[in-house]
Amino acid sequence: MDKNVLLEVKGLKTQFFMDDGKVAKAVDGVDFEIRKGETLALVGESGSGKSITSLSIMQLIQSPPGKIVAGSIELEGKDLLKLSEKEMTNVRGNDIGMIFQEPMTSLNPVFTIGNQIAEPLMKHKKMKKKEAYAKALELLKLVGFPRAEEIINEYPHQLSGGMRQRAMIAMALSCNPKLLIADEPTTALDVTIQAQILDLMIDMKEEFGSSILMITHDLGVVAETADRVMVMYGGQIVESADVKELFTDPKHPYTVGLLASMPQIDDDKERLEAIPGMVPPAHNFPQGCRFAPRCKHAMEKCTNDVPELYEAGPGHKVRCVLYDGKE
Repeated sequence: MDKNVLLEVKGLKTQFFMDDGKVAKAVDGVDFEIRKGETLALVGESGSGKSITSLSIMQLIQSPPGKIVAGSIELEGKDLLKLSEKEMTNVRGNDIGMIFQEPMTSLNPVFTIGNQIAEPLMKHKKMKKKEAYAKALELLKLVGFPRAEEIINEYPHQLSGGMRQRAMIAMALSCNPKLLIADEPTTALDVTIQAQILDLMIDMKEEFGSSILMITHDLGVVAETADRVMVMYGGQIVESADVKELFTDPKHPYTVGLLASMPQIDDDKERLEAIPGMVPPAHNFPQGCRFAPRCKHAMEKCTNDVPELYEAGPGHKVRCVLYDGKE
């Protein structure tokens, strides 16, 4: 494993076994790596498998019905899938921090903010209670709370959405994790708070030297924060590239459609373009290319064969027969 690679995921398959016998292939053969100090964005519509990928890394898939059935997830050469639950508990919060999509469901309503930030410090860093609370106060100030001395004794319901998200970031960063997973960290926040949270995450990344896996459907967030981008559709990575290249020269028809659906300041179109159809359910993917039923370039080959990830240029991969070198 390259010493500059922090996390390497190979052949990851996470499936959900339903009561009626159907199998939902939520994550189906995903490969990627995150380098040290890098921000990697994972984008796609709801239902594409982004959050299940992050929960698989953290091993927080509810079982039953979910199960990681294949693959490896290596953090600095250590396969997380081979760890016991006790060993994995030491990884969560310590080596890998996570900012969940909705902080109100992730923060415990019966404990104060200070208690919830101090707990991982006492568990992972073996701090005494007084020392952990002092560090929690320092972290609350670091993430921009002007009245941190009061916030530390307050409960989640007493904070606004943006404040709860800041508290989640403080908690996720409390143990200086090597990797920070941010699952839609700005969802349901107004645009000014969104900008503040993103700026804060970038500042924290530089402060702590962490890598970030940013999971989002917002391409504006991607353009502002990411170094590299992976586009996910139907449980698979369909395109990956450097952020600038992906925006200037997208290859996969799905990526092209996503970018075309973004509003442009200098565009005078009355209606935004939309990708026809919907993401297929994970228990009923089409036989060939999973995007084929929605793709204007689809041909017979697309409906029969699942395309591989082809090299479309240096560091640029795309899962589409249009870029098969043998064509």
